[in-house]
This record gives sequence, C-alpha cells and structure tokens, in this order.
Amino acid sequence: MRVAAIYRYPVKGLSPEPLDAAALEADGYFPGDRLFALENGPSGFNPSAPEHQPKIKFLMLMRNAALAGLATRYDAATGILMIEQDGDEVARGDLRSAEGREAIEAFLTGFLDSEIRGPVRLLAAPGSFRFTDSKSGFVSLVNLASVAAIAQAAKAVVDPLRFRANLYVEDMAPWAEAALLGRTLAIGGARLEILKMTDRCAATGVEPGTGRRDMDLVQTLRANFGHIDCGVYARVAQGGHIAAGDAINVVAAGP
Repeated sequence: MRVAAIYRYPVKGLSPEPLDAAALEADGYFPGDRLFALENGPSGFNPSAPEHQPKIKFLMLMRNAALAGLATRYDAATGILMIEQDGDEVARGDLRSAEGREAIEAFLTGFLDSEIRGPVRLLAAPGSFRFTDSKSGFVSLVNLASVAAIAQAAKAVVDPLRFRANLYVEDMAPWAEAALLGRTLAIGGARLEILKMTDRCAATGVEPGTGRRDMDLVQTLRANFGHIDCGVYARVAQGGHIAAGDAINVVAAGP
C-alpha cells in the first residue's frame, strides 16, 4: 500500500487543496483541515464551548452542490481566502479580520441565494476543535481501488475527489480497507489507528469542479455492495511526517 495523494479542506464544503506532505500530531486532526465552516443561518455553535454539530447546520455539498463549482485557495500565512468561478476571481478576504470574513460571507450569501436559510456566517474553529463531519474524523483515507470498483458498478468515471479524503491510498485490493479496522498503519514517521468505515451521503453525487449533481453513488454502493461505505477514519496514534509516495504498512492489530 502507498499514499497516492494528500489533500486538506481548509473550509468545510469548499474545494480541496493538494499537498506534497504533512506533519501529523498525535491525537490531532489533519493539519489545516476543516479550520472554518460556513454557517447556514444560526447554528447555535458556541466558540467558547465548541461541540460537534450536524453538518446540516453548515453549507455543504449534500445540499449546496453549486459550491463544487467554486475553486478556493487559503493561505494560512496571510489568512487570505480566495474564491474563483469559471477561472475569474469573485471574492477575496482576510479571514482574520471582520471585513475579510464579511466579503466572503456576502459573496456566498448572494451566490447561493434561495438555497440558504439565512445569511452565511464564516466560523473559525477555536483551539484544537475542527468542523469535521464525524466526531472520529481526525484523518480520512480512501482506497482508490474501491473507488474504481464503484466506477465500474456505476458504468461511469468517478473522480476520487468526490469522497473528500485526506489520504488517497493505492496498491491495495478493492474494499481491503474494511479489514484494517482496529489495526495500526505505519505511514512515514506517523502511526494511524483505523477507527471506522466512512458512510457516504448525497455529496458524492456532485461532480467536483462543476457543481453538477450527475449521479447517485449512495444508491450505487447500496445496490452493488450492500453498504454505503467508502473509506475509513483514523486516529493519529503517533505523530510524524508523511508524504505522497510513502509506503503504508500494517504494524499492529487492535485488541
């Protein structure tokens, strides 16, 4: 097994950013991942006492497919988030400032218009909190062979980015990830404990880059494989540096 590609998603629901490498911290989330979320009307989120919130409270591809037609880039050094549509810059803001956040919020409120429940508000994750879909969503991995099996069943090209993983894994058999539950993987200098399968929703039916809802991969999974899972969530048991191309080895089994 080998790491084929690495991605982070700085803003929940917006486009992925490819990475060559990442430094994982023990019991931490994937670096630079889900640092921000876009509140879809009042969510009740309290930054002073952050708790995991259902993704329905935020802008998300499951409900807001048009988001996938936007290309975004976040510069952690400057705090700047840039949004492009059809190759043209349509919004830019420094997320460290009220004015910068308001520029992003105003664009997305107008862009989604009738789809939203109320004005969009950009939330920053306080401390070590992250806006993950799952409470166990520390690091997500997807097996590219499983994606290929789904594509074969759907009789269509399926972009692996539909599954919004941090690590895409190659050189393993389709669905072999299910046998990794409870096991620990060595990747570069890090160790990842595989916690659970990742169940999928209608967000996977949205084409990356266009925002078109063009297939129902949840139904494809259910009809052809008897489940709606693709990928796994893992805990960082030991921090360390990982990079694209790193070999992946099973080093331990769970209790």
